[in-house]
Amino acid sequence: MTRASETASEAVSRAADGATGVPGGAASGVPGGDGRGGSAAGAAGGVVGTARHGSVVISTEGLPAWLDPVVRLVETVQPRQLSRFLPPQDGAGRQSAVLVLFGEGERGPELLLMERAGSLRSHAGQPSFPGGALDPEDGDPQGEGPLRAALREAQEETGLDPAGVQLFGVLPRLYIPVSGFVVTPVLGWWREPSPVGVVDPAETARVFTVAVADLTHPDNRATAVHPRGHRGPAFLVESALVWGFTAGIIDRLLHYAGWEVPWDRDKQVPLDWRA
Repeated sequence: MTRASETASEAVSRAADGATGVPGGAASGVPGGDGRGGSAAGAAGGVVGTARHGSVVISTEGLPAWLDPVVRLVETVQPRQLSRFLPPQDGAGRQSAVLVLFGEGERGPELLLMERAGSLRSHAGQPSFPGGALDPEDGDPQGEGPLRAALREAQEETGLDPAGVQLFGVLPRLYIPVSGFVVTPVLGWWREPSPVGVVDPAETARVFTVAVADLTHPDNRATAVHPRGHRGPAFLVESALVWGFTAGIIDRLLHYAGWEVPWDRDKQVPLDWRA
């Protein structure tokens, strides 16, 4: 955890300064099942490099080899492959970012999620990636702004130390019509895990990790059906129903990374009208 006197902005700057050239740990479990470790440089077609966005660094150096497919999809995926909802061409929408943070737990690769407080007016009680709207101090929305916002929001919501996060990619901006947010998914590797938990109960009900093995298991997959007719992927994991934007991103990551396992798409989970 960062020191109590340190602001989120200071912690993000520390993360930016230390993001490059730090080796990740060996992978103990791989979604593809081969159990190998090492660097992303070892994969055929893998992309290794470092890019600087203002003061924030994006680096693929030293990543565990099981992240190779995710690194490749960052380089090739098109917006329409992730969602049919894309940012309005007139520039409307509130700029925001989420941190899609991959870690390595006791059961192998995992993702960090949080559950929004039930008292919130928007998306109450819904599991999601840490994230939120850009603040002016985050910087240019077309540059480093989303990167800094993703790290800042993750620290504010889960208490993680941004200095232990290595950003390695950014997915295309997507749109959430119901809330008007333009969302940039920022991908990170939790190379130095830190304690996490609820920071503000008024915003967050709980913070938890989900093993990729559970996300790919057919028994945990379903199609969420909203009373208004909307249908989308859903995951029943860690006593939670993950649906909506977050489930859509996870679904596409699993698919394009080649980790998806056939599942029963006729299995449905009804959503409440208030969802």
